[in-house]
Amino acid sequence: MYKVVLVDDEPIITEGLRQVVDWDAHGCRVAATAGDAASGSRAIREHRPDILFTDIKMPGEDGLTMLAGLKGEFPRMQIAVLTGYRDFEYAQRAIRLGVARFLLKPSKMDEIEEALAFMTGVLDRLPREERAEPGPEDAANSFIVRQARAYIAQHCGSKLSLQEVADHCFVSQWHLSKLLNKHQGQTFYDLLNAERVRRAKELLEDPALRISEIAERVGYADTAHFSRVFKKLEGVSAGEWRNAHCGRQG
Repeated sequence: MYKVVLVDDEPIITEGLRQVVDWDAHGCRVAATAGDAASGSRAIREHRPDILFTDIKMPGEDGLTMLAGLKGEFPRMQIAVLTGYRDFEYAQRAIRLGVARFLLKPSKMDEIEEALAFMTGVLDRLPREERAEPGPEDAANSFIVRQARAYIAQHCGSKLSLQEVADHCFVSQWHLSKLLNKHQGQTFYDLLNAERVRRAKELLEDPALRISEIAERVGYADTAHFSRVFKKLEGVSAGEWRNAHCGRQG
């Protein structure tokens, strides 16, 4: 029996699907339902479903990032999107990330049945290892890495953790760490420190700012730690970099 998870912020949708669809006829069973992306992600990690029916326009969530995260971490899982969001380009981007079917609400029963038959057919043809076709998985993982890097750049001045970035990308810490190493050749903290130092160099151009103040602005509570990281990455201290840079400008 293939396991199914249903995710939608409208309970009438998840409950309706759970009760009305003849899951047994397709060799499936509903393992869990969820009402938002966070609880849906937890349900998926707990049950590791073969099939997911999900909305992607839930309040406060980035649907494409959620889809990329799920498809990247669970490449074998077949995903059908149920949404009222009528945007062809959005649908195309979702399909490139590996979505099997993009169904507009209100979906007809024959459309849901066709989607289910298609997804179970794909699963029937897959080898029994946890791997699907490489194309959509690679696209999804590249998307995740871009989202993670953008989030790191936007929030590098705060006390940022790998868990926070992973949550933003809807993947586990382990999966995100693996992707950053594979696609960037760097760890999360390598990328974070590089972004903080890049931002620090911009601030060092202002001679009115003390180095301790700059360290705090770019996310370091300890100025000595900032100084060690800066010198490791730039080969000179922050003060030396400032003097050399300002000297060229003058």
